[in-house]
Amino acid sequence: MNQLYFGDNLQVLRDSVKDESVDLIYLDPPFNSKRDYNLLFKSPKGQDSEAQIEAFKDSWRWGLQAQAEFAELLKQENSEVAKLVNALVEFLGHNDMTAYLVMMASRLLELRRVLKPTGSLYLHCDPTASHYLKVVLDAVFGFEHYRNEIIWKRSNPKSLGSINFPTCSDTIFRYTKSNAFTFHQPYETHDPEYVESAYRYSDEEGQYRLLPLLNPNDNRPNLTYEFMGVTRVWRWTRERMKQAQSDGLIVQTKPGAVPQYKKYLADSKGRTITNVWTDIPQAAGNEALGYPTQKPLALLERIIEASSNKGDVVLDPFCGCGTAVHAAQKLKRRWIGVDITHLAISLIEKRLKDAFKSRCEFEVHGTPKDVEAARNLAARDKYQFQYWAVSLVDAQPSQSRKRGADGGIDGLKFFQDVDRGGARKIVVSVKGGGLKADDVRALNHVRERESAEIALFISLETPTKGMIADAASAGFYTGAAGANFPRVQLLTIEGLLSGQQRAEHPDHQPDLNFKKAKAEANAQQHTMPL
Repeated sequence: MNQLYFGDNLQVLRDSVKDESVDLIYLDPPFNSKRDYNLLFKSPKGQDSEAQIEAFKDSWRWGLQAQAEFAELLKQENSEVAKLVNALVEFLGHNDMTAYLVMMASRLLELRRVLKPTGSLYLHCDPTASHYLKVVLDAVFGFEHYRNEIIWKRSNPKSLGSINFPTCSDTIFRYTKSNAFTFHQPYETHDPEYVESAYRYSDEEGQYRLLPLLNPNDNRPNLTYEFMGVTRVWRWTRERMKQAQSDGLIVQTKPGAVPQYKKYLADSKGRTITNVWTDIPQAAGNEALGYPTQKPLALLERIIEASSNKGDVVLDPFCGCGTAVHAAQKLKRRWIGVDITHLAISLIEKRLKDAFKSRCEFEVHGTPKDVEAARNLAARDKYQFQYWAVSLVDAQPSQSRKRGADGGIDGLKFFQDVDRGGARKIVVSVKGGGLKADDVRALNHVRERESAEIALFISLETPTKGMIADAASAGFYTGAAGANFPRVQLLTIEGLLSGQQRAEHPDHQPDLNFKKAKAEANAQQHTMPL
C-alpha cells in the first residue's frame, strides 16, 4: 500500500525503505533561504481568524545534529562524498550553509541506496545553494550520471528596485543511478503560428513540411552516394532513401535540386520539451491550498511521466503539501511520502481524500495511534502534538512557534448557521500535560472574548469532576434546527482515537476550514508489493 510517514526522512529512509526499491525520487527540500514560511488557512467571510501559521523555518544551524551527521559522513564508505563534504566544511567553515550541505549529503546517500539501477532523481532548488548541491550530487551519483539542469520559470519577474536582475526561476537537477534508465521525451502542442509557417504544404494525406536530407557530418563515406541526380552525404542509407521515394515521401522541387523529406503534421508528436520550462505557472486559484512552497501539479506530472512508468514507485522525502504524491496517484504510480511536520501530514491526508475519495488507500506512519504514542509525541514536541490533536477535530491550528503566547487558543474551526448570520466560530484548546482546576473556566472566558459559540477542550488526561461541572455551567448553543450543543466540550485523546467522542456542532463542513483539492475523475488505486 502507499505509505505516508511523519518523521525525519533520514531515519525513515534507513528504517523503512528497502535497497533499490524506488523508481523515481523527487525532492523539494528547504532552500536555506533563511525565511519563515507561513501556511495560509481559509477563513469564512465575516470572520476575523488567525489566517496563517508558521509551516516551517527555511534556515539551518550548525549544531549537535549537523556535527553528528558530519562525523558520520566522514566514516561512510563513499570516500568521494567524505572528501568533498570535508573540503566544503574546511572552505566555508561551521555555519548555516555547511549544516545544510551536510544534512543534504546524508540524505542523498540514502536516496541513492533506495533508488533502483534504472531510477532517476530530480532535486528542486534555487540559487541559494544550487552550485554546492550540484557538486554534492556529482559526488553521490557520479558526474557521469548528471543528465540535466532544468530551469523552471515559476513566475513573472518582480522588480523590487534592487541592484540585481529580478529572479523568476528555480533549478531542478536530474540525475540517474546508472546509464540504463527510464526516460520518455515529453512534448507539447505546437504553437498555431509555428504550424502555419512551418507546415505550409498539403496533399491528400494532410499538412506537411519539407526537411533536409543532408547529413550534418560531411565525412561519412558509407552515406555518400548519388540520389535523384545529386551526390551528397545523405542522412539515410540508399535503401531507406529509395523506400521513402517509393512511399511518396521524397520531394525534389526541380531537377538538380537537393531532395527533401515530407514530414506530416499528423506524424509530429509536438514541440520537444527542452530543459527550459516556461509553460508551467505557479500553483494558483483553485489549485493553491495555502501551503507556502506548493508546486503546481503540472510540474510534477511532467517529471513523473518523463522518468517512470505506470505501477512504478515514486518517493518524495520532503513532501510538504503532497503535490508529488498527488501526481503519482493520479498517474497510476505507487508512492511514498515523508515530512517532518504534522501540519504537512494532515494537509496531505485531506488533499488525497478530497481528490481521490475512497480510491486512494494509504497507511500513515509516525502519527500517534494510541494514548501512549500521543504522550510520547507531547513529550518530544508540544507543537507537533498540538497540531496533531487539533487535526483530530478537523480544526485549523492557530498557535505558531514564533508568536509565543497563544492567548488560550490552539485551533480554530467554523460551522455554518444561516439563522445567525452565516459562519460561526469554535475555539480549540489542547493540553498535553497536567490539568489545572481552572483550565475549563479559563477556556470559557477565551470563548467569550473571541465571540466563539463553542469551545473544545482536548486533553491527554481525564477531566476532573470540577472541570466537568465548569463545562456544564457554560450552557448550550442552540442550532437552527433546535438541537442543543454544549458550549464547552471536554474531549480526551483516548475518546477521539477510539471514535467514542467527536466535536459536536451544527453543519459539519470541512470546506469552511480548509481549501479543498479538486476531485480527480480517473484515478486508480495501486498497492505496494510485499
